[in-house]
Amino acid sequence: MAITATPTPGAKLLTPQDHTLVMIDFQSQMAFATHSIDPVQLRSNAALVANAAAGFKASTILTTVAEKSFSGPMFEEVTAPFPGLKMLDRTSMNTWEDAAVIARINEIGKSRIVLAGLWTSVCIVGPALSALDQGFEVYVIADACGDISTEAHNRAMDRMVQAGARPITALQYLLEMQRDWARTDTYDMTTGIAKKFGGGYGIGITYAKTMFGAHEG
Repeated sequence: MAITATPTPGAKLLTPQDHTLVMIDFQSQMAFATHSIDPVQLRSNAALVANAAAGFKASTILTTVAEKSFSGPMFEEVTAPFPGLKMLDRTSMNTWEDAAVIARINEIGKSRIVLAGLWTSVCIVGPALSALDQGFEVYVIADACGDISTEAHNRAMDRMVQAGARPITALQYLLEMQRDWARTDTYDMTTGIAKKFGGGYGIGITYAKTMFGAHEG
């Protein structure tokens, strides 16, 4: 039987309206021992994700563990795009075991969960496997997560993927929500975030626009 292609996006692609982003434990105490990714790159990727979610108005939860007593405040790059958003502090390593977080998940009411945070093997694996068990779709922003070693991060990603989680990257998260450069209402925001936090891609955008006024689409 012949298959007919249509110019429509696949159902598994993320949109700003179809998921809840949960950013977990981007805190100094957790970052000190993170060695699977350069800390500057980690902060930049986390900032890119936070700014993308805020810019596209994706439902977002920020949560910390033992903020006052042990782990310290969340990175300013993550909190700044969400002025007034209450952070949910936990005692549990597994975010999915915290009643306040789950109440917020249920209040938002979306079946797709996107995760980013520290550490991959504990604070991301816990909610990822728990959410999958309860029937949620789970996406993990791999380069906006980190762990005490590359081995720990990689094995954690393997474990989540084997269970059904879908790995993505920070820049992919931003561009997947934009998806079409003809969407002029979010064009400047998307390229602005990419220029500021998108590494070499952002440098390329700056060069193209400055030297010859290039414009995607």
